[in-house]
Amino acid sequence: MLKKLFSFSGRYSILHKTWFAFFLTFVCWFNFAPFATTIGKQLQLAPEQIKTLAICNLALTIPARIIIGMLLDRFGPRRTYSMLLIFAAVPCLATALSQDFNQLVISRLLMGIVGSGFVVGIRMVSEWFPPKEMGIAQGIYGGWGNFGAFGAEFALPILAVSTSFLAGGASNWRFAIALTGIIAAIYGVIYYNSVQDTPPGKVYKKPKKNGSLEVTSVKSFWAMIISNFGLIFALGLLAWRLEQKNIHFLTLSQMYLAWLLLAALFAYQTYKAWQVNRELLIGKKTYAASERFQFGQVALLEFTYVTNFGSELAAVSMLPAFFEKTFGLEHVVAGMIAATYPFLNLISRPSGGLISDKFGSRKWTMTIISVGIGIGYLMTHFINSSWPIPLAIAATMFAAYCAQAGCGATYGIVPLIKKEATGQIAGNVGAYGNFGGVVYLTIFSLTDAPTLFTTMAIAAFICAFMCAFFLKEPQGSFAAADESELPETATKNSTVLLEE
Repeated sequence: MLKKLFSFSGRYSILHKTWFAFFLTFVCWFNFAPFATTIGKQLQLAPEQIKTLAICNLALTIPARIIIGMLLDRFGPRRTYSMLLIFAAVPCLATALSQDFNQLVISRLLMGIVGSGFVVGIRMVSEWFPPKEMGIAQGIYGGWGNFGAFGAEFALPILAVSTSFLAGGASNWRFAIALTGIIAAIYGVIYYNSVQDTPPGKVYKKPKKNGSLEVTSVKSFWAMIISNFGLIFALGLLAWRLEQKNIHFLTLSQMYLAWLLLAALFAYQTYKAWQVNRELLIGKKTYAASERFQFGQVALLEFTYVTNFGSELAAVSMLPAFFEKTFGLEHVVAGMIAATYPFLNLISRPSGGLISDKFGSRKWTMTIISVGIGIGYLMTHFINSSWPIPLAIAATMFAAYCAQAGCGATYGIVPLIKKEATGQIAGNVGAYGNFGGVVYLTIFSLTDAPTLFTTMAIAAFICAFMCAFFLKEPQGSFAAADESELPETATKNSTVLLEE
């Protein structure tokens, strides 16, 4: 695959066009972080308000990834990604035009929807690449797309400074942020007219039922309900944070109303899940062995994504201000240094997927990388102003490599769980990455950077333990082709073997 990667034809053309779509969504999603301190000074925001905006940036991505996953499985990645890219212009322009904290909260909450674009490409790539190359293909898609966070932190401050003459000599952050949305919308039109959902002759598989994930056992149903509650809890945590002193975006009564609405949303989700899985729950339907999957495995992948992508979201959101304050740097310099974290996505996430493909065990790849994440964040815990800046950057890059490689390893497994529900499963797992980001940034907003790094390290060590003892190797992890692409007789034979 690596030899053909730059051929820009067939499935490789789809891969490149799709990771670039993801790249643009990430540039938009993280276009606030490099300007956080500058915007705070211009709009007279309190430090607590700036930290809260980072949480808002992640919040709506939690339900959005689940909803986008359902729309994706139903309508296909071509239409879904195109519309999401076009929508990105709305929150980008809203951020650029914001004049106070309340307007920024609304614009960044809307921006969280753009962050759900990741799950769309997971399904697109899984349609075009076989299982044996799934790790490296998903790693390139995710890693090169995640590189958009680097693009935002490195290039946008330079753009803002170079166009400062348009803003009376001040950093022109408004122009830089607005431009990201305009470019994303233009590419949304280009993407729609240049890709297709599946290779010629391959049928795009859709879930038989819509509204919720169709599970294959009663235990999996209850595991899914618990998983859904975790995501609602993260949103409730955000509502609580928005009511706290020095924030005052919500009043106490509004917070309670938000909680009531979230409880209603959870009840509705549970009802839809019951509707979709009713025949299973009342004992009228059973699934053949070839159709079954354990939602417990999805839940474990959700936890791995909390520890790797959740920690990446938190780190990318707080590192520019952390380096600026710790070492007394200018915001442009601090942003460029902090950009070393997302910069590694160019190689780290693809290498995590490649290791997963070549190591021979996706389970143990995930376990070992999770240990590395824990070690990396323990190292960053000790960074202070007495450290040489190159050493601080090195420690940060080690943590970054392990976290991002873990993302690649996670999504080397996700598309292999159940093909026709890849969008929904990827949406659930992806949403938990944002769950991790919200929880970690909430902890950071109440404590400090060393506490955040320690918390992320402990979570990674627990995750490694869980993977070692409970994660199972997906069936057909290293097959040369999808089952749907095999001759009918081969598929029937494999089903017989599975049932036996």
